[in-house]
Amino acid sequence: MTTWHESMTGWHKSTYTHWEENACVEVGVAPGLVGIRDTKQWAMPDETRPILVLPAESFAALLEHLGR
Repeated sequence: MTTWHESMTGWHKSTYTHWEENACVEVGVAPGLVGIRDTKQWAMPDETRPILVLPAESFAALLEHLGR
């Protein structure tokens, strides 16, 4: 079975993270989807590392709502 970590590509730290607060998230993409994960959980096995997966439209709406 393919995991979200394998399905998502282009993982990178979001430009909206707060370095000084150690509040960094990574964003990855798959066709029509956006994944969000916590950078502080990098040592967890992929099978247990949580990812919030949203439709791309919902992610865009979230950013718009946050005023980004």
